[in-house]
Amino acid sequence: MGFADQRFNVNLSILFTELPLLERPAAAAAAGFSAVELWWPWIDSPTPAQSELDALKKAIEDAGVQLTGLNFYAGQLPGPDRGALSVPGEESERFRANIDVAADFAASLGCMALNALYGNRVDGVDPAEQDALALENLALAARAADRIGAILLIEALNRPESPLYPLVSAPAAIGVVDKVNAATGLGNARFLMDLYHLSMNGEDLPSVIERYAAKTGHVQIADNPGRGAPGTGSLPLEELLDRLRKAGYDGWVGLEYKPGDRPSTEAFDWLPAGARAAR
Repeated sequence: MGFADQRFNVNLSILFTELPLLERPAAAAAAGFSAVELWWPWIDSPTPAQSELDALKKAIEDAGVQLTGLNFYAGQLPGPDRGALSVPGEESERFRANIDVAADFAASLGCMALNALYGNRVDGVDPAEQDALALENLALAARAADRIGAILLIEALNRPESPLYPLVSAPAAIGVVDKVNAATGLGNARFLMDLYHLSMNGEDLPSVIERYAAKTGHVQIADNPGRGAPGTGSLPLEELLDRLRKAGYDGWVGLEYKPGDRPSTEAFDWLPAGARAAR
């Protein structure tokens, strides 16, 4: 099997960021890829002007790439925030305002996966209060995703880089997935298995794959240490992706790594050009 048997997409919020947003889809296509994913691109606005949405839609369509994943509004990301949906007050309201905007934009491009980052713990707020708010907002997001035929993704991050984020293990994220599915009855909440984050948490990755592949809706990779391209660290990513395939996962694998001290176009030498376009 190996890398050539995977369906890769490029995360345009961490790769090709040396370019303006509207130039990144074409750059990914020029590098040989046919699919892309994005964090919410407008970090200061959960409800950007329709002209901005239309311009990004046109850039993706003109590049001939498929948008396969999109984050809901997540606050300042990149930056100090790790989501908005569990943060009481204005941030929760901004998340709710974004739900249908993000879902409709995804639907306009045939994107079938929406990622909802949980949000950091807030000093002085009872974690149980945040968790109740999170479940309420995630249920709203799951219903919006279901309306467009999409899945809702719940992601575990890593404690060293996100010490205030409560979902820092695969079981913690899976627990939220199960609660959302129980609350809505839709069954469209799935686990986003980011192998870099899980490795940073010291988890047994083969065990995680064995236990949770069936509940996984998307996979992301970066090597560790360094969050660089495959081969820059010590993670056996090719072997781990093979394990996922054998466990029944046949979805997208998002390339969510840092290019390092080089242009993004030079950060794909680990993957033969013929293996970059989705088959």
